Amino acid sequence: MSTQRVALWDNARFGAIALMVAGHALTKMVGENDAAFTLYVFIYAFHVPVFVAVSGYFTKGTAPDDRRIRSVFTDILVPYVIFELIWSVVYFLYNGNYRLDLTRASWTLWFLLALAVWRILLPYLVALKYPLLISIVISIEAGYFPIDQTFSAARVLGFLPFFVFGWQLREWNLGERWMALCSQSVLRWRILAVGFMAVVAVFIALNVPLLRELQIRSFITYDSGFATFGYDQWWAGLGRLAAMMVAAAMIMAFLILIPREKTWFTQFGQATMYVYLLHTFVLFPLREYGVLDGERPLWYILLVLVGAVGLTVLLSTPLIVRIFKPLVQPSMSWLFVTPRDSHR
Repeated sequence: MSTQRVALWDNARFGAIALMVAGHALTKMVGENDAAFTLYVFIYAFHVPVFVAVSGYFTKGTAPDDRRIRSVFTDILVPYVIFELIWSVVYFLYNGNYRLDLTRASWTLWFLLALAVWRILLPYLVALKYPLLISIVISIEAGYFPIDQTFSAARVLGFLPFFVFGWQLREWNLGERWMALCSQSVLRWRILAVGFMAVVAVFIALNVPLLRELQIRSFITYDSGFATFGYDQWWAGLGRLAAMMVAAAMIMAFLILIPREKTWFTQFGQATMYVYLLHTFVLFPLREYGVLDGERPLWYILLVLVGAVGLTVLLSTPLIVRIFKPLVQPSMSWLFVTPRDSHR
């Protein structure tokens, strides 16, 4: 049975993945470049959380049926193995060292492992009272332990609240309520959202030295314990809590600003996994050979942002989807038992 797609969510997917590509394009330019640092911190403060939240919004909190169990293999685990194999070859060609370690995700592939774990965990979490609060406690507590990136564990636990937050938004029917809101109310909310985002951006721009000193980048990537970047005090978890609260507010502002109706980029929001898995192969050589590295003028940084959006559109086109579908969405029917076999 097919379900009708809602333009709002395809628009949100496209916006989230475009921000992710932009963030990855800026990463090696932040150094001493205040403009790049400001844009980077603004984007990274919420671009992964919103991508995780949208994924959580479309994940059911009930026990998985046969189709959902299979999708963990076909949509997540098999593509993870395929792209890890590809990256092992890329690294070998780049530096001569062949390394294949499926326990440690290459670059952005951590998200696939995390998504599989979140989908498995969600029914157990939502069987408890206050699943969102519990997930926040788990995330904060994880930061006090030396959890590394084996099976993306640090990010799995760190970003867990945003996945549950996305599921919670659906439970609250906020999507349907937002779509039913009158245009005047929508306008008022969007004015507030623009104001809030502007305040965050200005705050970052005016406090770059302070944010560098506080190592804000380590707080908003959720990829390591607090002690690894110099925060061994008991109150270090408050930094992660503050980052999560700001990110949650930015997620809501982002979704409020996303068009509710069909736009020119709505169709591209249906291919976000292709963008996610493929854009790194374009950015990797540009980053490694200095095109996206070092001190750059503002016009160059803005050009990079425009290029990131263009790359997002390109990798979302039907031609790219058709070419790379065997890698991103492989047909795995041969792997599974048929319903008849499963009942023998």
